[in-house]
Parts: sequence; C-alpha cells; structure tokens
Amino acid sequence: MVSLSPLRQSPALQLILLLGIVSLFGDVIYEGGRSVSGPFLLYLGASAFTVAFISGFGEFIGYAGRIVSGFFADRTRSYWAFAVTGYLMIGAIPLLVFAGAWQAAAILILIERLGKGIRSPAKDTILSYATHKVGRGWGFGIHEAIDQIGAVAGPLIFAVSIAVFGGYSTGFALLAIPFVLLCAALLLAYRKVPDPESFEESSPGTRHDETARVPRLLLPYGTFTALTMAGFAVFPLIAFHYSAASVVPEVQIPVFYAIAMAADALFALLIGRLYDRAGLGVLLSIPLVNILVALLAFSSVYSLALAGAVLWGLSMGGQETVLRAALADLTAINKRGTAYGIFNTLYGGAWFVGSLVLGWLYEMDMRILVGYSVLMQVAAIGAFLWLMHTLKPEKRISNRPQKTG
Repeated sequence: MVSLSPLRQSPALQLILLLGIVSLFGDVIYEGGRSVSGPFLLYLGASAFTVAFISGFGEFIGYAGRIVSGFFADRTRSYWAFAVTGYLMIGAIPLLVFAGAWQAAAILILIERLGKGIRSPAKDTILSYATHKVGRGWGFGIHEAIDQIGAVAGPLIFAVSIAVFGGYSTGFALLAIPFVLLCAALLLAYRKVPDPESFEESSPGTRHDETARVPRLLLPYGTFTALTMAGFAVFPLIAFHYSAASVVPEVQIPVFYAIAMAADALFALLIGRLYDRAGLGVLLSIPLVNILVALLAFSSVYSLALAGAVLWGLSMGGQETVLRAALADLTAINKRGTAYGIFNTLYGGAWFVGSLVLGWLYEMDMRILVGYSVLMQVAAIGAFLWLMHTLKPEKRISNRPQKTG
C-alpha cells in the first residue's frame, strides 16, 4: 500500500492514482458490459461467428483509431482533450438497456470501442510521463491494479442483476452511475495536473541517445506482440462457449469474468515490479500463460474452465502492464502518442484477425482451435528469442525511476 507521505510529495504518483480511479469507473462500465456481451448478443440472436466478429472488430477499431488520435495528440499536444473526448464515448454502454436487436447492440459496443481508440494514446502518454518518476512497470502496474477494481465490480453488478431480476436491463441501467463519477474524476485529474509532460521533460536523466537506438527492436517486439494476440481469445468468445456448451451456469459467467479481472490486477503489480528489475525478459510469461489458456478455457469441465478464466486474467495483466511500459522505454517523449497509436494498432489488428479465426474454428472443431492457439504462442516464443538476441546486454534499457533533487 502507498503511504500518504510520498503521495503528498509526488504529483506524479497522485496523477497515476487519479487516472487509475478514472479507469476504475470506466471499467465498471465497459468490463461490466463485456462480461455479458457474448451471452447478451446470443440472447438477441447473434451466432458464434457474429459474436467473435463484433468483439474482434471492436478491439480492432479501438486500436486502429489510435494511429490517428495518437498522431494528432502529438501534433497538438492536447493530450487531455483526446482523453476526455474518448472517455465520454463510454456512455454508449449504459444505452445498451435500449437495444432490442443485436445490430443495435453492436453499434453501441463499437462506439465505445472507438472512444477507446481516441482516448488511449493520450491517456497512455500522460501515464508514461508520470511513470518516469516512479518506475515504468510499477507505475503502469499500480494504474492497472486500480483499474481492475472496476473490472471486478462491473461483472458483479451483472451477476446480481441477473440473479435478482433475471435479465440484463437493470445491470445496463445501473452503469449510468459510474459514468457520472468517471466524468467527475477525470475533471479532477486534469485540474490537478494540466501539464503532465513536464514530469519527463524536466528530468535530467531522460535518455534521448538510447531512444534513438531502439527502433531496431520494434520489429521483433511487434512480431512478438502480433503472434501472441493472434492466438489469444477474446473473453466474449470464451463466455459464449461457457453458455453454448452449458459449462458454466448463466448467472456465474459474470463472476468468472470478475475472477479473471482480479487475477489481472494482482499479476499487474507483480509483473510491473519485476519488469523494473529484469526488463524485457518478463515478456516470455505472456505466451507461456496463453498456452495454458488455450488448453483450459475451452474445456467442458467446470473446474478447468475456471482455471482458464484465471489464466486469461493473468495474461491480460501482463499485456496491459509490460507491453505499455516497454513501449514507453523504447520511444522518445515527443513521439510517444504516435508510437502508442501505431504499435497498438498492430496489437488490435492481430487480436481482431485472431478472433475471427478462433470464432470460425470454434464452429468447426474445438481441437483445431486449441492447436491453432498453441501454435501462435510457440511462434511468439520464437519472436521473443529473436528480440532478446537483438537486445544486446550492453544496450539494455534501465527501467529504474529517475530521481530528482
């Protein structure tokens, strides 16, 4: 737990915590809706392929939009404006209470994902400036852990809603409350630190010479990320399997997702701290965990399906912490929004294509689905070895926080 004394002394840490609270309320909304989006779309008449397409395409536009928003955020230096605009679009999720057809639900889901694309490069850039003071991995880990409190609470709202009211409408309606709180927290964060770029620009330890050397690392790093995500299932497809194969009772599916998000939060702190000590080597944990996800998440055995959900959360914690922290260390501060936009488009594109393939394979043969997913992770391990070979020991990037007088 962070003591109050360093909190008062560190505006950077205050900003990390405030943005964590913003993301907490955002995840109450988004993750709450995502935990039931698969079964909800199934209820509205969508097929497994349609669910996978909507989920995957939503992730894709959420990342593809970052190319444009990241570029213009860097050009205008208006990081807060992009962050606020994107967060306002998350209000589309509570409106799902009015969706009477899967097409209408799909549009609202995609609007929220577009908002994610608008806000994410700016938000990640703001965070990267603040984490420069406390350690990249630790700072992103703290943010992710707070974020996941909302990711746990959102699905639980739906678990209670389904158990008590027997439907989805009440759960979606309740999400209007955290949306109002999100807007208030975001305004407070902006008023507290309107110019976060000063955290890193004013640091004498900023290493422009190192950031000039690292573009050669982005090809193996990007390949590693693309292969990892191409074989990683979106949770709505896993939840669809739980429901369609009657592996998990309908009322427990949001609980499974909440458990996955709790695992995400705990692992984010652990792997974030480990990244600050060991560097890029911790990336190997992601494909290794993903292999186990492929083997367990689509099981027809309840206990194995639960283990798969937990491991899915561990993988997400690693992705949300280490991949973002490493990218900050590999890019110059004046191009970071653009870098987050471009790189995360690759991330989302690979996840989208992989989701389509997995959804298609699910309807064909479960064994082929598992084999494909494992194959992608093995290939990702090969890309990881390529990356570590490229990253020579004498050019390893130090991830320790920069100290100022």
